[in-house]
Amino acid sequence: MTATIKANQFATLDNGTRLHYASAGEQGQPLILFVHGFPEFWYEWAAQLPEFGRDYFAVAPDLRGFNLSDMPADLSAYKAKHIVDDLRLLIQHLGYQKAIVVAHDWGGAVCWNMAIALPAMIEKLIIINSPHPYLFMQALANDPAQKAASEYMNWLRATDSEIALAKDDFALMDGFFNGMGQAQAKWFDQATRGRYHDCWRKGLSGGVNYYRASPLHPPTAENQGPLQLHLNPDDFKVNVPTRIIWGENDKALPKTLLNGIEDFVADVRIERIAEGSHWLIHEQPERINQLIRQFLAE
Repeated sequence: MTATIKANQFATLDNGTRLHYASAGEQGQPLILFVHGFPEFWYEWAAQLPEFGRDYFAVAPDLRGFNLSDMPADLSAYKAKHIVDDLRLLIQHLGYQKAIVVAHDWGGAVCWNMAIALPAMIEKLIIINSPHPYLFMQALANDPAQKAASEYMNWLRATDSEIALAKDDFALMDGFFNGMGQAQAKWFDQATRGRYHDCWRKGLSGGVNYYRASPLHPPTAENQGPLQLHLNPDDFKVNVPTRIIWGENDKALPKTLLNGIEDFVADVRIERIAEGSHWLIHEQPERINQLIRQFLAE
């Protein structure tokens, strides 16, 4: 039997941030945290919460800036260290010292940073289509194909991009999911579209501020981005058992971003899904559940 999702819950953290979260399962069972990306919200994990709520306390927050969570106006509030701190405090607020963490896209970016900075808080890390920060920095600085694939990031960083995103009833946003305009995504049906539009109506500035606050974007004449960073690769080692699930048909994050991952993560295995796009979680939810289960059983 699957567990029931309890959607309308809030946590006021010790840093003052109020996060909304959904959960399934009983508090006291081992904690598994599901962390969404852009332009999503907790509902990205609607197929995972009932499944893992059977034997875990499965929790999916809205990250700050998204949906029903606080949306700070200050751009610096969206730096990765603050989002990591939200997750640290949420785990503690829920009564835990550590969690299994499953994360996608921007959620993955945050959780890579969390695994680097706070390894004792993550029991196991499962990343879905989200590049390791050092490898992504290197690719944005040096790989012309990655720079071209990530050019949308500079568009999102621009002033008033949220106005363009909201135009014509979120036509551009719908296009992100619908195969970047190539085909209608079967999973993005009318009911799901309605849920996402309800989320986006609450505001898009928080989500695009993740891009604006990050130095990881293709370099431009005005903003050198990753070319300004002089980082020590030794500071980016991950000492947490890690599994990566990668849809290889991701237009923005190609599989070349996995090259060299073993240099940064000692205990890592990659599950490649050739036909999977960036939205793999929605396209093949049962397969994602099965792969997570396999890792948890190891």
